[in-house]
Amino acid sequence: MDWIDLNIKVPTKYTDVASDILSLIAAGIYVEDYSNLEEQAREIAHIDLIDEELLKKDRKHSIIHMYISPNENIREYSAYIQAQLQREEIPFELNMGNVREEDWANAWKKHYHPISLSDKIAICPSWESYEKKEGQSVITLDPGMAFGTGTHETTRLCLLELEKYIKPGMSMLDVGTGSGILAICARLLGAERSLGIDIDPLAVKTAKENAKINSCNAEFVLGDLSEGVEETFDIICANIVADAIIKLSSDIPRLLKKNGIYIVSGIIDIRSHEVLNELEKLGFSLISKKEENCWTAMSFQFKKEN
Repeated sequence: MDWIDLNIKVPTKYTDVASDILSLIAAGIYVEDYSNLEEQAREIAHIDLIDEELLKKDRKHSIIHMYISPNENIREYSAYIQAQLQREEIPFELNMGNVREEDWANAWKKHYHPISLSDKIAICPSWESYEKKEGQSVITLDPGMAFGTGTHETTRLCLLELEKYIKPGMSMLDVGTGSGILAICARLLGAERSLGIDIDPLAVKTAKENAKINSCNAEFVLGDLSEGVEETFDIICANIVADAIIKLSSDIPRLLKKNGIYIVSGIIDIRSHEVLNELEKLGFSLISKKEENCWTAMSFQFKKEN
């Protein structure tokens, strides 16, 4: 089977952080870093004579490769990586092996089909049709360049936790909204108000378009984590990465209503205990946990005294 080479080019000082981001969603990565070529040649290969082609390599940037099956949703991976690099303020260039972007930008659609997530929720791409079950809400979704189709474990787990706790009349905040899927789902499940926030202007634009497709008045704004949010919510969702969740969580108590629910996802299994420990230190109590493959979603409650 042929594999697709999804790779990013970053300044060498960001190599470690960028590698960690790709490692969260890749079975393995390959890093090209020639910044210390001469030193490494002497220490590792024990040679002083270096091939002329190697000497011509870019010393100021590294290239980090991950390999993906062509049966996977490439756009989902791409959107996730871009969102996390932007959040860390890492300048980057994204490439897709020898495949032109205009080709893979649409080729992924053939692998994205309607998904019946539960008896209450189904997700259908805008170019497909789906015959819903009785009582089932269908989200029509075109993720564009934003993360969140429902095919990735992190989004599915978060949606299932949201479905469990959302009640008619509630309010919901979605931090790192991506395609807007969680905020839109909250409205379709009866939330009186849902607000999505994202650092990526393209994600906010896509989320607004998806809300319009679903005749849903979910709101979307541009911002980093909970930046600029002052009101309180019954449910807050954060389908982002472990480090961003930890950074965000100290601000969550002021945004949660009494007995509100905080749902976090996008957590690789080896870091779930770290996230749990940090949130318990802040006064959150774990009330639910779901796992799929190597991903974890958790729901917490923060009980305010008044």
